[in-house]
Amino acid sequence: MSDPLARQRQMVAQHPNNELARFSLGKALFDRAEFTEAREHFAVALARKPDWMAVQILVGKCDLSLGNRDAARAAFESARDLAVAQHHEGPLAEMEQLLSDLDS
Repeated sequence: MSDPLARQRQMVAQHPNNELARFSLGKALFDRAEFTEAREHFAVALARKPDWMAVQILVGKCDLSLGNRDAARAAFESARDLAVAQHHEGPLAEMEQLLSDLDS
């Protein structure tokens, strides 16, 4: 199987509760601008690991790309809180910028 997306789908089919498999499929879909389906897989990964800041950011970016500004804001605020709690300065700055952009 040479298609990376097909491999990711197979991994999720074999391990539907594995948050890393869900993240990998979600990221592959996100990279193809398939934001609705990507967000679904990111949501499953977050349900299993709620403090996964990178996935929270990607959920927000999916919401923003889908035109769901309020949901994006909520996701970015959660990601900002995680960045503060986890001492991640780069993601914190990115979230502050994205939240500022949403306000303008």
